[in-house]
Amino acid sequence: MMIQTDATHKAPDQPPVDDGSIEYGPTDWGCTPIPLEVEHCEPGIRLAVLLSTIDTASLSCYDQITVLQARQRMANFYAAQVLDDVCEIVDKRVKDRVLTTEHSATVDAAAEITVALSLTRTAGERKVALALDVRDRLPAIGTLLGTGAIDERRASAICDATMHLTDDQAQAVVAHIMDTAPQLTTGQLRARIRKLCITADPDDAHARYEAAVASRRITTAPSPDGTGHLYCLDLPPDQLQLATRRINAMAKTLRRKGETRTMDQLRADVLLDLLTGRSTSVAGTTSKSGTTARQGTVDIRVDLETLAKLNDNPGHLGGYGPVIADIARQTVEQQADTEHRFCVTDDDGRPVAVGVTRKRSLSVKQRRIVQILRPTCAFPGCRMPATESDIDHIVNHADGGPATIPNSAPLCRHHNVVKQAGWHYRILPNRGYRWMSPSGHRVIKDPDP
Repeated sequence: MMIQTDATHKAPDQPPVDDGSIEYGPTDWGCTPIPLEVEHCEPGIRLAVLLSTIDTASLSCYDQITVLQARQRMANFYAAQVLDDVCEIVDKRVKDRVLTTEHSATVDAAAEITVALSLTRTAGERKVALALDVRDRLPAIGTLLGTGAIDERRASAICDATMHLTDDQAQAVVAHIMDTAPQLTTGQLRARIRKLCITADPDDAHARYEAAVASRRITTAPSPDGTGHLYCLDLPPDQLQLATRRINAMAKTLRRKGETRTMDQLRADVLLDLLTGRSTSVAGTTSKSGTTARQGTVDIRVDLETLAKLNDNPGHLGGYGPVIADIARQTVEQQADTEHRFCVTDDDGRPVAVGVTRKRSLSVKQRRIVQILRPTCAFPGCRMPATESDIDHIVNHADGGPATIPNSAPLCRHHNVVKQAGWHYRILPNRGYRWMSPSGHRVIKDPDP
């Protein structure tokens, strides 16, 4: 998501300038103004001084958000300096320990950093690895961090997601995401990088996928509360999504009158019933309530050339993200008896035709088309699949909004509630969204890749 400035909501009150060196912007009545420079000032001594003079309790909500963003830029700036310091410490150890290997010196430096910062061994070693990776392999990420554009979590996500690539490939991937990385969550970053990695080297992506699936397993672990966890690792994503949707569908059939369990509890109970043999609904016939559980829906997006095996472009599995071409093709082939939703695009990715392969009533068909055009929740940063979200009227029906596709977008249940608290949004020509927060800040969500 991208934060944009929007000062038009503020009251037209221009306070006097203190000494001519700092310009203040308009503010809400009764609130203290902040220097205009705060909003765009690069992190460093100047911004630190400006922020040290601000009492956030006396600010308008809009300016409080502006100050929050400025402090985060400063935090990112200092995080970059911390990583630089880590590199200097490692270099000093390598230089001083002539008779030992560089690896030994790195381990020594990690141990000292771990103690100095009160980190666990794992966290300390990760800090050293990240610092060296940013400096030696992906310096562009260090630049983004040093200018305050991204935080350490995003830097770490990018480094981890490109670790399997050659240096040249990783740098090419980073060049593709440099402009958008500051507006993306870590989850969005990882998904976008996965897609770029598959595109960059489809054969390598397929080999890594096959190796990971070969190590699929189930593990259990106790929890501190006396319960236990069941983990299913390295499963084929198409089968994982189909199983998840099926559990959801079965759980929904149990939400009858008098049911007190939450959906999370129902899903967990359905899974246990299936695995322990207490339920006879494994084949999709009848649930414990006597109702029929519908077949889970799989949301897959893939171009026709990939389906025809003319190329190996990645597909996109709803609720999961980019998948290799073979998985996209297998997913489509395995859904012969289920509904298919299609979207034909031009060379720039703009939809020119959409539809479904199974006839439905008009209202259901419109809903499906909205889900095809807008595959995830419209709220900035949210990746909830449209198929698991509500279909929202952008302009509320009570305000004259029509029940049409252009006035509809998916909102997950949580962000549907958030919208009612004073958020407003519109769909942009590029299929992204422009949101206005209650404080007056504009937030842009880019279209789904």
